[in-house]
Amino acid sequence: MVMREHKGLAFTNWCIENKTTVYIFIIMVTIAGVFTYQNLPKESYPEIVVPQMVVTTFNYGTSPEDVENLITKPIEKELKTVKGIKKVTSNSIQDLSAVIVEFNTGEDVAEAKQRTKDAVDKARTELPDDLDQEPDVQELDFSEFPVMQVNVSGNFPLKKLKEFAEVLQDEIEALPQVRRADLIGALNREIQINVDLYRMQAAGINFSNIQQAVAGENINISGGDLNVNDVRRTLRVTGEFKNIKSLQDIVIRSSTGNTVFLKEIATVEDSYEERQDFARLNGNPVISLSVIKRSGQNLIEASDNVQQIVERMKAETFPEGLNITITGDQSDQTRTDLNDLLNTIILGFIFVVLVLMFFMGTRDAIFVALSVPLSALLAFLILKVVGYFMPEINLTLNFMVMFAFLLGLGIVVDDAIVVIENTHRIFNSENISIKDAAKKAAGEVFIPVLSGTITTIAPFVPLLFWPGLIGEFMKFLPITLIATLFASLVVAYVMNPVFAVSFMTKHDAESAGDARKLIKPLLIMGVIAVLCYIGVGVGLGNFIVFLMLIYVINHYVFTPAIYKFQHNLWPRFMHQYRRFISFAITGRRPVYFLLGVIGLFIFTFGIFGAFPPPVEFFPSGEPNFVYVYNKMPIGTDATKTDSVTKLIEARVNKVLVPHKDIVTSVISNVGIGAGDPINPDLTITPHKSKVTVAFVKFEERLHVSTKEILEKIRASVQDIPGTELSVEQESGGPQVGKPVSIEMAGADFNELLKIQRMVRAAIAKAGVQGIEELKSDLVLNKPEIIVDIDREKAAREGISTAQIAGEIRTALYGLEVSQYREAKDEYPIMVRLDTTYRNRIEDILAMNISYLDMASGRFRQVPLNAVADVRYGTSFSSINRKNQERLVTLSSNLLTGYNANEVVAQVQEAINDLELPAGYTIKMGGEQEDQQETFLFLITALATAVALIFIVLVTQFNSVSKPIIIFMTILFSFIGVLLGFIIFGMTLSILMTGVGIVALAGIVVKNGIILIEFTDELRLRGKDLRTAVIEGGATRLNPVILTAAACVLGLIPLAIGLNVNFVSLFTHLNPEIFIGGQSSVFWGPLAWTIIFGLTFSTFLTLVIVPVMYMLVERVRQKMTRRSKVVA
Repeated sequence: MVMREHKGLAFTNWCIENKTTVYIFIIMVTIAGVFTYQNLPKESYPEIVVPQMVVTTFNYGTSPEDVENLITKPIEKELKTVKGIKKVTSNSIQDLSAVIVEFNTGEDVAEAKQRTKDAVDKARTELPDDLDQEPDVQELDFSEFPVMQVNVSGNFPLKKLKEFAEVLQDEIEALPQVRRADLIGALNREIQINVDLYRMQAAGINFSNIQQAVAGENINISGGDLNVNDVRRTLRVTGEFKNIKSLQDIVIRSSTGNTVFLKEIATVEDSYEERQDFARLNGNPVISLSVIKRSGQNLIEASDNVQQIVERMKAETFPEGLNITITGDQSDQTRTDLNDLLNTIILGFIFVVLVLMFFMGTRDAIFVALSVPLSALLAFLILKVVGYFMPEINLTLNFMVMFAFLLGLGIVVDDAIVVIENTHRIFNSENISIKDAAKKAAGEVFIPVLSGTITTIAPFVPLLFWPGLIGEFMKFLPITLIATLFASLVVAYVMNPVFAVSFMTKHDAESAGDARKLIKPLLIMGVIAVLCYIGVGVGLGNFIVFLMLIYVINHYVFTPAIYKFQHNLWPRFMHQYRRFISFAITGRRPVYFLLGVIGLFIFTFGIFGAFPPPVEFFPSGEPNFVYVYNKMPIGTDATKTDSVTKLIEARVNKVLVPHKDIVTSVISNVGIGAGDPINPDLTITPHKSKVTVAFVKFEERLHVSTKEILEKIRASVQDIPGTELSVEQESGGPQVGKPVSIEMAGADFNELLKIQRMVRAAIAKAGVQGIEELKSDLVLNKPEIIVDIDREKAAREGISTAQIAGEIRTALYGLEVSQYREAKDEYPIMVRLDTTYRNRIEDILAMNISYLDMASGRFRQVPLNAVADVRYGTSFSSINRKNQERLVTLSSNLLTGYNANEVVAQVQEAINDLELPAGYTIKMGGEQEDQQETFLFLITALATAVALIFIVLVTQFNSVSKPIIIFMTILFSFIGVLLGFIIFGMTLSILMTGVGIVALAGIVVKNGIILIEFTDELRLRGKDLRTAVIEGGATRLNPVILTAAACVLGLIPLAIGLNVNFVSLFTHLNPEIFIGGQSSVFWGPLAWTIIFGLTFSTFLTLVIVPVMYMLVERVRQKMTRRSKVVA
């Protein structure tokens, strides 16, 4: 057999020969990377950009059915022809049509908005001519959410509190990080002209006369310029009202010439709009500012700036006694999440370094460990540069990006481990210089490391094309990992060989030696520590002292232990491994081993089918917030809703009494900010309210379960009559629908109501447990008074329906006739009937309709009740549609302790046999719809990843059999995943476990590539098949176990939720150790998936891969011999 020369890598050779250039490059990357990291916007969740548009059209006084027929349907009809649309949903309510257009992911947002506008423009000709507001197309920006509430309270009149709040609002909205600050709970000033019906009619005056008189008097007009003695002076007529009295004293002239003062027929008041919203903090009335962050800005910086403004204005501007408190500050959770993940990364980094030390020695372990921060910093720079050319990659520092670095912690060291370990092995086993060893080592493993990195990246490439809201939420995971893995390749072949050449020594040189070697380094570190204590801070000084302690421990404890491990324990283990592999590949044993693993694979899936673990879509943990949503009957006045909300508050506070130490605030909102964030309200909803309970951070809760508190709150508010109540916790990720959501679609609401009753009855008969309360979005109890116009009589009198509707609307709702201006603001002047009359239908019917009789040329007045009558009834409160069909949805949350997939399966079974009329459908929507879409995508992504990996492997090995061997390790790694979840009784997450399995495919492949490639290399160097298989496995035993151990140990802290606060450890000598937290709940299923799968696949790589390699080569040799015999 021909012996092959050792490989070399020209680029790495150049780096080794030009160390100074490489070190300068490293310094530049470090400085630029740190600068980029420090300046990245920080937030909890990634900024989601999904091309969604909302078309809102107002037409006051229009019922939901008329809104649907006159506005919604024509707009939907035109939108149907627009390309790139995923789905169209709409909501028609009193006065408002809202059509939501969701485009496919990847569509340009600006272009999608323009297409939507074009379609709406085409539909305009089919819409009513007298719309109160033209259709408005706006982009739905998911990054615009309240980041905090600034609450203003104190012993001041509400008018004064509002003035203080508005001053604060102006300051906050001036911040570049803030888009706007919405005022909640404030009184809105208006000038009211409350007309006495009978006095107005006695004077022959109508609303139009009042409107013309007020508008005609309240004006400032410039007449132009006048030349006076060669000076051009502006001639102005100033007639705006200066005070309320001037408004009261204007003269109203009727169409017949009668004149009266306004004060004779109306009461003019400087008052406030009818209150439709309330806000309270811990039971006390407040005016709240809901601060909305601007997209792409730093959440933490925005919060800090708002707090600085509050403190400055409390000290310099506002009077004593004014209380300003900040609640719901999202930056608190962001800081906690980011700090927890950063501490977890540090903890995982320490674990990785410790295991590397025993296999590679302290120096080599440090070389490898340096690849983690260097890869991360280089990845930040790569992502920043890519962001300039691809603006849609708007990089922020959020927990998705941080987790990607945590997941990459154990993966990015793989390349460095292989390169440094190979250098270490060659340097210690061959009599060559460190330069030659580094060059030879890099060239020898370049191809397997490159293909291994590419195959590790391959599974993340399909995730870049994840559609929908969840795809936008998750996309920074693959983006960050791909950038980090490419960066790790650069670090492994540019920086690590230079480190090795500069600092690597032989094994024997690392044994414990003379203690005098410690003196100089300890003295230097001691001086630095003293300087830090004096000029920088205690924390950094303590850290330097800690390094001194570690340096001593390493010399006297770690170095001897490492020496013993490397020269005693590990060689014995490698000897046993060689014996075991020799045993496994002898005779027919390879067949038995392979059949055994296949049998275990079949057995595992059998166990999984017989005893399936619980399955959920998205992981959820202990609540940080508890929301109590209250929905009264449509039409309920805000004051009534507020009184019921106070009762809810009292019951919630009673539950919270034993737990007041872990509650930060209880906030109530009525009318505004009271809706479900999954389906936000587009108008003021006086019949809705929300009570929000905020808890302290997880580690400060004294082991009290907030889930149990949620259940107690749910039980305490169940028996309040006349209202719909639901108790929920915050969403831990992207907004999805309710866990149980049954969508019934069809044309006729009467049929849909029958189907809805059938569904309720079927679920009740099946005895499905765990459903909180099935609620329908079709509400029929909206009370209304219908005015029926006798068109024949009205036509004889010359009165149109529009005239009648306009008079009724002005009398009841009011008409803005002008603006009352002061120095800073302007306020509407509203004309309507006095409350004495406008709340009595008989008085409204007694109104006169004034008009010009064209036959006689005289103005006439006809009582409304002469041409119209009224009747009482109820109507739909809203009409929902989806893809041009009417839709009724029954939805519910789940009670604690129940699994969504199990409950939905029971519901589906209960309704499967229902007989539906033609043209009507039932399907599961909400969370289940998103779950099904996610599951199908992940299956497709896994298949795509497998195809990409296969292409890479076939290209590398120029063989089909060897890629199949490696693919078997992917398949068999599922054994570890499934057995792990079954044995430990863990809950499978469709989303996170699915992503973990896709990621696992690439991680598992890498070790198989390294082992098989080196076995092929040994055979090319002249080794026989059996020796090559044994020596290939033994030689690559180190890197295979090291890469697996590094990845597993890097994820262990996150999987169990182990957290150590390293800042407080060094500043206050308090590590604040705790286990659990939101991060482990969210990322735990993904971490455990990789841990279980990788642990088992390591066994497969070290045992089954050599076994299958031996089987395949034996078959190939037999086929070769047969072909020679035949020839």
